Amino acid sequence: MHFFSDNATPVCPQVMAAMAAADQADHGYDGDQWSARLDSAFSALFDTQVRALWIATGTAANSIALATLCPPYGGVICHDEAHIVVDECGAPGFFTHGASLMTLPGDGAKLTPEAVSARLATIRPDVHQVPARVISITNATEYGRVYAPDEVAALGNIARTHGLGFHMDGARFANAVAHLGCAPADLTWRAGVDALSFGCVKNGGMIGEALLFFGPEADARATEAARWRKRSGHLFSKGRYLAAQILAMVEDDLWLTNARAANAAAQALAQAAPDRLLHRVEANELFIRLTAAEAATLRGQSFDFYDWGEGAARLVTNWSQDAASVAPLAAALRALDHG
Repeated sequence: MHFFSDNATPVCPQVMAAMAAADQADHGYDGDQWSARLDSAFSALFDTQVRALWIATGTAANSIALATLCPPYGGVICHDEAHIVVDECGAPGFFTHGASLMTLPGDGAKLTPEAVSARLATIRPDVHQVPARVISITNATEYGRVYAPDEVAALGNIARTHGLGFHMDGARFANAVAHLGCAPADLTWRAGVDALSFGCVKNGGMIGEALLFFGPEADARATEAARWRKRSGHLFSKGRYLAAQILAMVEDDLWLTNARAANAAAQALAQAAPDRLLHRVEANELFIRLTAAEAATLRGQSFDFYDWGEGAARLVTNWSQDAASVAPLAAALRALDHG
């Protein structure tokens, strides 16, 4: 049983079927009928006018979003363990032509309004220092923690007060919404978010994410992002196959169905090892205390996962699992404590 990553899972059948249905002649790039439906599909989902582009990868979606919000001399306030900091090989700096990542600590990889305000207060308004231009958060975070709407809104208020753009890395946005049970709008544009990287691959897609822009500047930003997409080599000539996957996710709420299954599987594992948890489980990632010997015991039973530093492990559940399907691992975790 694999718990390495939700990137390692198979493609869900509905997405595969949508790709097969798109396997017919149509216009190239994003001129096809599927790409043309993205704006309306996401506008319906978020209850506001949305501009949506398919993007090849999550790294590109994050970086192109930041390039539209931040000039080369600007700074992006983010968590010091954010994906854009530790897992994207400097892509944000590459796409923005040099913007700085202004990192802050925070429990569970979450930024707090107090920390952001304190950092902003240290920046002098002269040409010698990097001015902050964007706040970027990840929801759910790299430690599986979720920002609630009021937490996002508090950061959104700071962004608005200081004239900053506000970006959300939503590689696991579906898991966050599934956990909270809130409207997608409450977690994004109503809370001040300007750009959202809407994750699909981790939630059952094959390839391709959605980059969404909200608010009065959405059209201009989407136009600029489309040029970044082309210039960076991410404009697929047969983009309809990406658009079809994304539409399959959002038009029939498959994105939430899949995320709920993954979250339920994670909760089942969390209940099996409550005293081992390093972080509260709110999405589909678990970080647990595990000795090297215990890890070897689990791997000997064909459970695969990543070590997470000394004495810890990360377990990631996915759309194809549920509480019943992860019961063998839950039983194995309980056995470690009663062996």
